[in-house]
Amino acid sequence: MPHDHTHKQHEALTVEDEAGNIEAQIIVDGLQEFLSKKGLLTAREVTSAIEKLESPGIRLGARVVAKAWTDPNYKQRLHKDGRAAVQALDIPVTEARIIVVENAPTLHNSITCTLCSCYPRSILGQPPSCYNSKAYRARSVRKPHRVLSEFRIELPKDMQLIVHDGNADMRYLVLPEPPANAAKHAPVELEALVSRDHLIGVTKNIAAQC
Repeated sequence: MPHDHTHKQHEALTVEDEAGNIEAQIIVDGLQEFLSKKGLLTAREVTSAIEKLESPGIRLGARVVAKAWTDPNYKQRLHKDGRAAVQALDIPVTEARIIVVENAPTLHNSITCTLCSCYPRSILGQPPSCYNSKAYRARSVRKPHRVLSEFRIELPKDMQLIVHDGNADMRYLVLPEPPANAAKHAPVELEALVSRDHLIGVTKNIAAQC
């Protein structure tokens, strides 16, 4: 499985335990209070930044997938330069590089970040809590089939599984297999079939939903 990148040397974004969470929150509160007293930051700006960070949700990623399912030229662009192709849908992308990996009848992809929690946030919003956990990050590359089975995915023995390890410079996005009758659906109907878990490779069967 690919694991050929070098992570930038930066602090992990995820705090792994409750004590660490409390400590981190104390630091954040103290910093916010200090900046507020200096007139450099307001509570409204903090709220606005949090809302912006959480706003993408799944809908942007689902729009990308539905477009790729129905437009072969767009899918080709997506594979060639994921960031540019996503931006072509008027979706702001803050990540330096987006790499789209496509599922196929004999290939399943999943994504992780073994160092911290690198994730295509500008497209998918915040990652699920499990994605941030140290246990998930370690086991997703050491025992990927076991992890997928815990998400109720049992891959056929002849299916290849590739786990892609994101980092600060590049984020992965899984393009799930389309339903057999994708061309008969309106884009909005296709988007409704796509979940966040499809786009990170911890769920699979879209065809069964049609």
